Amino acid sequence: MEERETPAESSSIGEIYLRREEIAGRVRELGAEIARDYQGREPILVAPLKASAVFLADLSRALPIPHTIDFVELAGFTSAAVGGQQQIRLLKDLDIDIKGRDLIVIEDVVDTGLTLNYLTRVFALRAPSSITIATLFDRPYRRLVDDLPVRYVGFTVPDELFIGYGFDLNERFRNLPDIHLTRGSAAGRSAPR
Repeated sequence: MEERETPAESSSIGEIYLRREEIAGRVRELGAEIARDYQGREPILVAPLKASAVFLADLSRALPIPHTIDFVELAGFTSAAVGGQQQIRLLKDLDIDIKGRDLIVIEDVVDTGLTLNYLTRVFALRAPSSITIATLFDRPYRRLVDDLPVRYVGFTVPDELFIGYGFDLNERFRNLPDIHLTRGSAAGRSAPR
């Protein structure tokens, strides 16, 4: 039986924020920048699941130098041991040894930077040659961490909730080729990252 979206879900799809052609053009530019910076090296592209997967796939195809790909999966949880504060844990770790390798973390959006701060600290303990971040969307005005190695930015965006091109609403709409604003996004806003 085919699953259909509910009227409430389809009415959540707002206006197009970025068209697929704009996204593709910027991803090609980022691929060229990374290729210039990593010429003669073979970086590892690491993407946190799930929203970054679409950006990673397109960026990988736009990157004309040898590279490998790996994934991590993170989860946030509240811990009574630290006064009920939000904590992060690794659900899926890297399969590739990163010691002495150049690592580029591929992110869908950099917001507060707390999650990426955790992730880059975990990776730094494994002695990679370098760690940088490539993000499709950046919200530097929300940053709580100052020293993140964000080097490649697709677009600086407003504090809105997006769907499409990997971004979801209740695990749906990741497949939309354009990036849309959501209607009534304040109610569905995800936790800061």
